[in-house]
Amino acid sequence: MSKGQEISTDFSGPSDMVVGGSQVNGTDLPMFNFNTIAVATNYFSEGNKLGRGGFGPVHKGKLPEGQDIAVKRLSRKSGQGLEEFKNEIILIAKLQHRNLVRLLGCCIQGEEKMLIYEYMPNKSLDLFIFDPAKQALLDWTKRFAIIEGIARGLLYLHRDSRLRIIHRDLKASNILLDEDMNPKISDFGMARIFGFNQNEANTNRVVDNQHLLQ
Repeated sequence: MSKGQEISTDFSGPSDMVVGGSQVNGTDLPMFNFNTIAVATNYFSEGNKLGRGGFGPVHKGKLPEGQDIAVKRLSRKSGQGLEEFKNEIILIAKLQHRNLVRLLGCCIQGEEKMLIYEYMPNKSLDLFIFDPAKQALLDWTKRFAIIEGIARGLLYLHRDSRLRIIHRDLKASNILLDEDMNPKISDFGMARIFGFNQNEANTNRVVDNQHLLQ
């Protein structure tokens, strides 16, 4: 199978996908073949597992051309995860900023639903600030740069993006760090669009403490 066959990006205009029985419109995301992602992650092996959240497990992978990726695989038992999956497709695919994690595409095949992101070598901020051994790696210059990067990402979401987004789940574990320790905001499953003429936003979804501590 050629690379062109493995990864389908041939959309005629905005893509429409059916996820969980409902249609997701205008995502315009590359669609990855399941076998490509399975091989890239060594068939979702424990050795490639980066972690697990309410959405499902996250695995590291490497595409045939050598690019490292992070794959969020929706747990089949997670009703909450399905809503977050659709939300991330709708929102983050339309956002581009150096301090937001980049969504490379998705994979939807049968009951399998996955989101494919750029891989962040230094993982998440919480692994540094809550680990006594790693705290020393964050001097005040680096801490200030991380804070500034997060603020830039939030400013983009709240004011400068084509959408106006409230993240609603900002925490240290959702701040990913690239190889140069630059921060990128991730996990938009709980995010909401905030209308430009709105002064407040209501939601019928509660972000409880258990979710925040995952």
